[in-house]
Amino acid sequence: MKRALISVSDKTGVIEFTKGLVQAGIEIVSTGGTKKALDEAGIPTLSIDEVTGFPEMMDGRVKTLHPKIHGGLLGRRDVASHLDAMKAHDIQPIDFVCVNLYPFKETILKPEVTEADAIENIDIGGPSMLRSAAKNFNAVTVVVDPKDYPRVLDELKEQGETSLATRKRLAGKVFRHTAAYDALIAEYLTQQAKETEPEKLTLTYELKQTLRYGENSHQQAAFYQNALPVPYSIANAQQLHGKELSYNNIKDADAAIRIAREFSEPTVVALKHMNPCGIGRGKTILEAYQFAYEADPTSIFGGILVANREVDLATAEEMHKLFLEIIIAPSFSQQAFAVLSGKKNLRLMTLDFSDQTAGQQEIVSVLGGLLIQDQDVIEEDPENWEVVTDRKPTAEELAALAFAWKAVKHVKSNAIVIANAHQTVGVGAGQMNRVGSVKIALEEAKGRMAGAVLASDAYFPMNDSVEYAAQHGIKAIVQPGGSIRDKDSIEMANKYGVAMVFTGVRHFRH
Repeated sequence: MKRALISVSDKTGVIEFTKGLVQAGIEIVSTGGTKKALDEAGIPTLSIDEVTGFPEMMDGRVKTLHPKIHGGLLGRRDVASHLDAMKAHDIQPIDFVCVNLYPFKETILKPEVTEADAIENIDIGGPSMLRSAAKNFNAVTVVVDPKDYPRVLDELKEQGETSLATRKRLAGKVFRHTAAYDALIAEYLTQQAKETEPEKLTLTYELKQTLRYGENSHQQAAFYQNALPVPYSIANAQQLHGKELSYNNIKDADAAIRIAREFSEPTVVALKHMNPCGIGRGKTILEAYQFAYEADPTSIFGGILVANREVDLATAEEMHKLFLEIIIAPSFSQQAFAVLSGKKNLRLMTLDFSDQTAGQQEIVSVLGGLLIQDQDVIEEDPENWEVVTDRKPTAEELAALAFAWKAVKHVKSNAIVIANAHQTVGVGAGQMNRVGSVKIALEEAKGRMAGAVLASDAYFPMNDSVEYAAQHGIKAIVQPGGSIRDKDSIEMANKYGVAMVFTGVRHFRH
């Protein structure tokens, strides 16, 4: 008689699955809570200690780590010496393993979890059995996911055994599962030990969505989310309406919610191709949207909007006039949703703005490796900025400089933002020289220079950008400072009566 070992923390479908095994003439070995559940369902089972002849001990820490278990899993049926050893030591082969693991992930996600609770929920015997069974997939069927129960039972019913292809596929799934499980444990203990640059980086992500294609139609792509959910993230946003997100949608939406995180006042961010084309803030979300739209009425077409307040009917009616890809907000009023959902392909998404914790590091792939860094979420106070010119900024200019400084850190370098106190009016992004970005931003801002200031994500290596800006109406500039030629820029600003402040912090975004 063939034998199955069943020990699961997630008991979804396990009763029906076990009944199917019994109907196929398979003997059941079980342990702990699983055995109790099977016994209560009237399914005959053997206990682990009946198989091993050894009692469970140490609060269940030691029960399946025994030669009669692992010998039954690892013994090769096609090697005579293995069969002889099994016979000599009264080890019966185990042909099926159905195991899933202690809920370590669920435990560490609890708000008040203690380290002791986390450690007790590190499964040792489960991964050991899974790995032993998966290594011997030529003879052993190992199931770690309840979704695979029907496939196994169907094959048993149709052909009396599982196919080698199925056993190999399930074995691969097991090793992915145990690797992910160990990665979470490694990450947790690394954080507990406050290791900042471990010698090995273990990452685990879970498939969220298969994408139709990547940046271009000939590129295959998929969207994976962090195994430990990040509350304020595009991966955690809920889609209420519209077609599936594309690869480019996801990247753009991620960039847009990063910008929205900078502002506490009612704010709307309009984004296109990873750069903001308009940021507006106002007393209401409608006013903020109007400012964002007016910032660049051309580029917003086909863009992404993020609003950090509920979208109401009046705002929705204005948004409805445009072709947009995505609108993200904490919520939509019932009337607003009715208006916007009239557009079949417009994606409407909600995101919880209450928890914007930014502890997660950024990971970027390069050929042959990964770059990892902290997010650029340093807190800055304009009170600490240094005025380096003869003229000091006015209160209105300082408010505009603070707004522009929050915006410029999210524009691709070389980055220049022209803004007043409530909206961006010109954005120069991604140019190979800084004066080129200045010219683009000022060209966009033409005719809307009242109260406008300039922010630069990095210092001016030459004074040409300062002169060009001053000649075109800029009266205040914010920049990090730190160039060996800062003196030249300061002198140029003084020549034109421009106020300049240094923040001491650079915000490159490549």
